[in-house]
Amino acid sequence: MHIKNYIFLLVLAIAGGIFAKNARRLISYLQLAKPDIRWDRIPERLMQTFLVGFAQTKILRDKTAGPIHAGIFWGFMILLGSAVEAVLEGIHDGWSLNFLGPVYSVWTVLTDVFCLLIILGVLASLWRRYVSKVKRLQVEGEKVEAGAILLTIFGIVTALLLQNSAKINLGMDGSWAVRPVAAMVGHSLPLGEVSYEVFWWMHIVLILCFTNYLPFSKHLHVLTSIPNVFFSKLGPNNVLPAINFEEEGVEKFGVVDIEDFSWKTILDSYTCTHCGRCTSVCPANQTGKILDPRGIIVAIHDRVMDKAPLVMKQKAGIELTADEQTIMDKKLIGDYVSVEALWDCTTCGACMQECPVNIEHVPAIVGMRRSLVMMEANFPPEVQPAYSNMENNATPWAFSPSERADWTEGTGVQTVAENPEMDVLFWVGCAGSYDDRAKKTTKAFAELMQIANVNFKILGTEERCTGDPARRSGNEYLADMLTKMNVETMNTYNVKTIVTTCPHCFNTLKNDYPQFGGNYEVMHHTQYIRDMIDSKKLVIDKNKVSQGAITYHDSCYLGRYNEEYEAPRATLSDIPGLTVLEVKRSGDKGLCCGAGGGRMFMEETVGRRVNEVRTEELLATGATTIALNCPFCTTMITDGVKAAERIDDVQIKDISEILLENLASR
Repeated sequence: MHIKNYIFLLVLAIAGGIFAKNARRLISYLQLAKPDIRWDRIPERLMQTFLVGFAQTKILRDKTAGPIHAGIFWGFMILLGSAVEAVLEGIHDGWSLNFLGPVYSVWTVLTDVFCLLIILGVLASLWRRYVSKVKRLQVEGEKVEAGAILLTIFGIVTALLLQNSAKINLGMDGSWAVRPVAAMVGHSLPLGEVSYEVFWWMHIVLILCFTNYLPFSKHLHVLTSIPNVFFSKLGPNNVLPAINFEEEGVEKFGVVDIEDFSWKTILDSYTCTHCGRCTSVCPANQTGKILDPRGIIVAIHDRVMDKAPLVMKQKAGIELTADEQTIMDKKLIGDYVSVEALWDCTTCGACMQECPVNIEHVPAIVGMRRSLVMMEANFPPEVQPAYSNMENNATPWAFSPSERADWTEGTGVQTVAENPEMDVLFWVGCAGSYDDRAKKTTKAFAELMQIANVNFKILGTEERCTGDPARRSGNEYLADMLTKMNVETMNTYNVKTIVTTCPHCFNTLKNDYPQFGGNYEVMHHTQYIRDMIDSKKLVIDKNKVSQGAITYHDSCYLGRYNEEYEAPRATLSDIPGLTVLEVKRSGDKGLCCGAGGGRMFMEETVGRRVNEVRTEELLATGATTIALNCPFCTTMITDGVKAAERIDDVQIKDISEILLENLASR
């Protein structure tokens, strides 16, 4: 061994020690949070990690930045081998991975190609951030750090390329090595032994410095993104954990501070890339509200980094200074996270859909809402009537429970109390039972099932609100009460299959109720309609004349949360003479109507109204009919059409109403 090797081993030991210390620190902070089982269903997690983490499927949703970032990521994965080889060379001159034979040839070619791609990717990233000034990348206080990181990456890759070029010139490269780009550079530049040593040291030192800087920077995601994707929620990612209100010794509900989050939320805060994709699609933020999903996660990270070291210090028996105690006494909600921002959220899930590393923003937001509602009674005043009505009338509106089934008059629809024999329970929902416009959808769908000879019943006056508005707005105690009463009622009648016209009811019954013993097959009415058409129980009139243009609005709770985009579209496409025009933001990139997360019962006093912005997008298609699948969306879009003064020339219809008008026989 030469002096170079001893120096390298010393440098490696120091860097490794520092990294291990910081890794232990970050892991210890995770242990301050609540436990959460995230290592079940390993095969599914591995597949999720491959698709999202390694294949970069969510990154590539952004057609401009996606390929740039994916190229840099894949390049770094390939270049990990170069780091290993650099360590081997540092331990002993001449050691390499050449013994891999043909595999080494393939790897060296890929290394060469990705060196070039990463250099181009870094230059493109610098251009987007500092020349084009993409809005979501202009974060106060991050410009210098982001530039330093990009230049460090540029330095690492450039040093590697020049090191390999010098190695080729010196005849030191492995016999299986194939480096077309490095060879071309080597032929163009007089790189010799001194150049090799300089660029080798530059390459390895930059790697070690970069790795040890990561735990203190927003680029910590380089280390945590793959684990975060692996541990992210499988299936519906908006399912909120139930609270056991009967558990003894529980003094607080919801998230008051960082120790009330699950450890996964803390890992989320480590993993945020600060890319701003979440904020760029947030309907509240994009209409001028204060909510910034990225800011929420960054604020959680800041609180962790401020409070966790002090908690560890206290656990070690060390007394805090006055300044440290002041930090400890700060509040997560208020000092770090804006209360107003929490109430801006529509829980549409667009932030989570776009996040490239599967951060779970909405559960964190609702968790904090829970503590505001149940611990402090701190919520928008206009929500109070909805809470009182749900508690007293089992509906968010001031209607009597005795009126819930009044819409059935003259329809022949029966309740389970009248006749418990049924194949399907039609869950009407509060809007479908009381709202005059939504009742038209209710009657249309009920008539479709009658035409198809479906044996269905309703609960009638025994049906209560599913608890969705209460649960998503943080009043879990009220939601818990309603849920348990509904589950008891349905289990008494041995309900197996449920169909509903409300995506919020659909999502809650399907995804939340199993935690409370409510295990049913739940379908949205657009799915059930599709099944009735496919089974020929409903036949569309193929002799209809041209009916004009129609556009379809995706409900967040049916589409984004339950991945149902095709059933409604398939039904519309089957109707002859109907031209379906897709709005620009549609499918899993659709824009919320603004009613979710309890926002249906709150006022918008800042910025533009979400429903009006969405309605303008739908009207811009030129369609004369807007097709919907949700009573909340129907209300919001109808209001938007009125605001645009288009109510006389644009129709708003549910899928069931459109189909009923186009049946071959009735």
